[in-house]
Amino acid sequence: MHPSELEQLAAAAYKSERAASRRLAARSGIGEAEALHQVLTQAAGAQGLAALLAGRARLRELEQTRRAERARAQQARLALKRAAAQAPVPAHAWRAWFDGSAHPNPGRLGIGALLCGPDGERLEISRQAGHGNSGEAEYLALIAVLEAALPLPITQLVVYGDSKVVIDDVNLAPAVGAKGLETHRERVAALLRQLALNGAVSLRWVPRHRNGEADRLSQQAIASWCGQAVGSPD
Repeated sequence: MHPSELEQLAAAAYKSERAASRRLAARSGIGEAEALHQVLTQAAGAQGLAALLAGRARLRELEQTRRAERARAQQARLALKRAAAQAPVPAHAWRAWFDGSAHPNPGRLGIGALLCGPDGERLEISRQAGHGNSGEAEYLALIAVLEAALPLPITQLVVYGDSKVVIDDVNLAPAVGAKGLETHRERVAALLRQLALNGAVSLRWVPRHRNGEADRLSQQAIASWCGQAVGSPD
């Protein structure tokens, strides 16, 4: 069999068909290429092998086109989010900071958040949040501050956090999709949709030293577990 024919067969075969061809080759002593030819010929049935190969080639082309379109759409969304992250924050915008801590990690969770309005409004959040890991703590802190923002007359909200895992998971989803955080990501997405009805919302990453108030509030919540100060975990 010519190498190009074998490549065509291999490209068209499903995983189950390739596995069947390997079993057939081992059982009958024929080469894997011939075994694959036989398996696909049987799968083709009355339509014939050529028609099966042509049909599957069309399906592959269609799937490649869809993937390319999804990738372009994702890149366009990413470009918009990056532009929003670099845009200056207008004076009328509300600002929020969030942070979550696990002590140990995984362990007891504390969340902290700060929501500030353009006219001096200030809302602090500091509370225990059960048990889990640091990623869950960060997400729960973000959820808490977004829930606090829902009833407020906000026309624009900029949210800052020092967790690249969470910021990227929200901004780039579904391209990133951190494992184990799917439920939290869905809750944040729902809250962002609700808030977007009233105005623009964007999430921006900041280094830890620029997230001090939210960190202080999360550590305050951690300390409340045992009634003494607890240092920031690494």
